[in-house]
Amino acid sequence: MRSYKLIVFDWDGTLMDSERHIVDSMRKTIQELDLPQRTDNELRNVIGLGLKEALYTLYPNSDSSHLKTIGERYRFHYFSNPSSSQLFDGVPQLLDQLHKHNYLMAIATGKGRSGLNQALSDSGVKDYFYTTRCAEETESKPNPKMLQEIMEDTQVDTHETLMVGDTEYDILMAKNIGVDALAVSYGVHEKKRLEEFSPISCLDSVTELHHWLLT
Repeated sequence: MRSYKLIVFDWDGTLMDSERHIVDSMRKTIQELDLPQRTDNELRNVIGLGLKEALYTLYPNSDSSHLKTIGERYRFHYFSNPSSSQLFDGVPQLLDQLHKHNYLMAIATGKGRSGLNQALSDSGVKDYFYTTRCAEETESKPNPKMLQEIMEDTQVDTHETLMVGDTEYDILMAKNIGVDALAVSYGVHEKKRLEEFSPISCLDSVTELHHWLLT
């Protein structure tokens, strides 16, 4: 691995196996509000965006008031069963080893702040991360503002930063600010799709990620 100082992780689909829970929560919201149906692929496709941007992608003809209602009901269903999402196997060990090797670590996620804080607390990995950014606090991926703010917080340059994520939005965010992007294909977007955006590598498991980062 190059001499990176800062490793920025996406959360959903990269560190936490939450895809099914997100899709199920949105499906319950759609049913409750009698919204036009969307396929599972359409729902999965917006994972990684901020909630506002995700809902607008799914329902572009909705006004801001309606989108707000959808977002409130989605949050209700998501937080009704937060324990259904768990870290991918091997993630705690990976974070621990990176910490022992003195890497700075951060999170850049489309997840809301309350959801991320709960996930970090429940999973027991909060203390590994120097700083975190959520889309609702800044700009949604692929806008690079989250990465820019994280690098400002840590005082690390672009060439010393690595972005790790499972969606094209992660890769594009990194490219938009000149940061290397490492893709993982065990999350939301399939390997073929990720490779279209030319990450420096595309890995198929947490085991491969561990080996790539620490060998």
